[in-house]
Amino acid sequence: MILTGQARLAGVLGWPVAHSRSPRLHGYWIDRLGLDAAYLPLAVAPEHLAQAVRALPRLGFRGANLTIPHKETVLPLLDAIEPLAARIGAVNTLVIDEEGRITGRNTDAFGFLENLRRNAPSWRPAAGPAMVIGAGGAARAVIAALTDAGVPEIRLVNRSRVRAEQLAATLGGPIHVTEWADREDQLDGAALLVNTTSLGMHGQPPLDLDLAALPVTAVVTDIVYVPLETPLLAAARRRGHPVVDGLGMLLWQAVPGFEAWFGPRPEVDAALRAFVMAG
Repeated sequence: MILTGQARLAGVLGWPVAHSRSPRLHGYWIDRLGLDAAYLPLAVAPEHLAQAVRALPRLGFRGANLTIPHKETVLPLLDAIEPLAARIGAVNTLVIDEEGRITGRNTDAFGFLENLRRNAPSWRPAAGPAMVIGAGGAARAVIAALTDAGVPEIRLVNRSRVRAEQLAATLGGPIHVTEWADREDQLDGAALLVNTTSLGMHGQPPLDLDLAALPVTAVVTDIVYVPLETPLLAAARRRGHPVVDGLGMLLWQAVPGFEAWFGPRPEVDAALRAFVMAG
């Protein structure tokens, strides 16, 4: 890669940011497409977020991604917020126009749905209820995506029912909140099971869930991608369920931002998956 004074710049703001695979992901596309561009990890402490965001246009950035803990706190700092991001209440992508105006987008919903469609082609939104575990930021994006796709019922389960109720009230739609203790009963008749929590991630305890009541035709997906096959996905695979790992969501959510900043629409393929996981 050779950079010139005309290089297009983007990056990811987080605290910490060293764990992010976004620089490796976007760097792969930049190299593959031979672009005069760079994507940088930007470690920004919460107390410096406002200064950092407002500096991006002055430094010539075309935009940036946001990761923990900035996805929600960035909202009041932006010139515009796209409707889906406002509804979800979180922004993961910034796009800066020629006048320096910063618009916030949420591409996590797109990334989740595209990953599901590509890797579980038998799944259809109208096939039946979806059960979603968790009520954090990722759950909001997932539920917004499923609602917009036309899923008839979303069974939302979270350890804190209050937080789940708040999410349901904010997003609206066909969300039915159930008790954590009743989570296994809610699997009956579901066509899709989604884990949006960190349970099952490397270093975290597994998700405690018996899949016996889940129809074997139901698709099971996990937003966790380290490891690629979580205990939940391993258990589902043993039962014969179609399973979708979380890496595709990371890859697909990056596509709209890359296109907005750098021009070409990049490809998500097996070589990209292998490269990102090898990092």
